[in-house]
Amino acid sequence: MSVSGKKILIAVSGGIAAYKIHFLIRDFIKKGAEVQVIMTPDAEHFVTKLSLSTLSKKPVYTDFYNENGTWNSHVEMALWADVMIMAPCTANTLAKMTHGMCDNLVIATYMSAKCPVFIAPAMDLDMYQHPSTQQNLELAEDFGHFIIPAENGELASGLIGQGRMAEPETIANAVEEFFNAAHHEKTLEGQTVLITAGPTYEAIDPVRFIGNHSSGKMGFSLAEEASKRGAKVILISGPTSQVMNDKNVDVYKVTSAKEMLDKVFEFYDTIDIGIASAAVADYAPKEVAKEKIKKNDDSLTIELIKNPDILRTMGDKKTHQFLVGFALETQNEEENAKGKLEKKNLDMIVLNSLRDEGAGFKNDTNKIKIFTKTEKKEFELKSKDDVAKDILNFVESQILK
Repeated sequence: MSVSGKKILIAVSGGIAAYKIHFLIRDFIKKGAEVQVIMTPDAEHFVTKLSLSTLSKKPVYTDFYNENGTWNSHVEMALWADVMIMAPCTANTLAKMTHGMCDNLVIATYMSAKCPVFIAPAMDLDMYQHPSTQQNLELAEDFGHFIIPAENGELASGLIGQGRMAEPETIANAVEEFFNAAHHEKTLEGQTVLITAGPTYEAIDPVRFIGNHSSGKMGFSLAEEASKRGAKVILISGPTSQVMNDKNVDVYKVTSAKEMLDKVFEFYDTIDIGIASAAVADYAPKEVAKEKIKKNDDSLTIELIKNPDILRTMGDKKTHQFLVGFALETQNEEENAKGKLEKKNLDMIVLNSLRDEGAGFKNDTNKIKIFTKTEKKEFELKSKDDVAKDILNFVESQILK
């Protein structure tokens, strides 16, 4: 399933990023969608009706009435659309949307829409970070709209920071993923899945910590895929730059292994499936300095103590949960993974090796092997989104036997 045959309404407001909409329209048209464009009056300072109508193959509207006096029905356009995309969405248009200030065709159409709404904000970095804008984005999310976050980069002002409209490809992918998810088979409906992701940071002093290179990508991909399959998903994440765009996933941020352990066991009795993909630090400083440690000596000795073993504790306290662990190894990979499977009372373990190119931390790809007590299955190098599908397919093959 993609956007083929879908009716897409794009509302363009007056920002320099409006030039990118040409690429978005062309992409949707190539994929078989119908595209209708509407614009705020200010948007005409940046793009022309002619160029947008040529690409969309439909008239482009900016006002309630044509020159001959015929009415451009915002109601009909709103009801026609399968999805509405506000891009670029300026601070002004966003404020009007969230506070019902209906003074142009775009806002009137938006307020009549019954379809999902995607918002791609675009503005200068100070405007984007302003409390009013952030509050309006939160309000829009509360309305049930999908926010496609602004990206970091060079802005029209010459400043560098967050505020650039997401690239057309990113917007198109978000819309396609929405339609794909809507038609995804709900194979995990009724199941509650808890996933741990990312690293843990163990404090040395107020500014330093012990950590690792885990990006959290694998755990976030698993959470998004489980949600698409209809599961209730609880994602407990250590420090990471990853962003969860699925509003149906409950995200809990933690820092240390102890915090992750406590958060896991807030929910553990209520879950059906536990997937421990976090790279938890094995050790933490015995004492955390209250003040920043000064660089006075040629060497520094820090005494470490073992952190709680979250996965082992989950295995020891398992009653009905299907428990999945991860093993990242550099030597004796299969032997170590099988040992971990047994010692930690797991139902399944996912092995990846740092010796496999493209696997492990930070990469967008991974290469895995899956073991149970009786089975072994190997997979090729794939994107982490596709690896998440393989892992959950395997989980389903076990719990739905």
